[in-house]
Amino acid sequence: MNEEIYQSLHVLRVLARAYNSVTEHSYRSSKSFGLKPNEFAILELLYHKGPQQPKEISDQLLLVGGGVTYVLNKLENNGLIERTMSKSDRRKFIASLTEKGLNLMEEIFPVHAENIHRALSGLNTEEKDKIIVLLKKLGMTARDLLEKHS
Repeated sequence: MNEEIYQSLHVLRVLARAYNSVTEHSYRSSKSFGLKPNEFAILELLYHKGPQQPKEISDQLLLVGGGVTYVLNKLENNGLIERTMSKSDRRKFIASLTEKGLNLMEEIFPVHAENIHRALSGLNTEEKDKIIVLLKKLGMTARDLLEKHS
């Protein structure tokens, strides 16, 4: 193998380690609020994007459909979300935050955001802007290659 291939493998290892370290901050943050990471992720999505169908939740959070249903059931049982039938398609329902869920997110999201900000404090604003551009480029190229070779 040539040097460029070794470098690509090294990039993957560094990227994976960085992802794991930053993600662990997110997991610990959600757990500090008594929520599992997927529960927090769904609440955060509904908080920022508004009501969503389970398929939309699954697509945006990269979760398996059955896993989304399980988490939605738990959140509904805890009074944090509610499900209503879609007006356009009675076979589908939409999940949204209840007042209790909204109040919880208004209380805990600023703390969570600060935890993530601290986890990324190794980069300054300019470096964060650069890494966003580079990671988008990397992700889109990898996705396009998958589509070409499928």
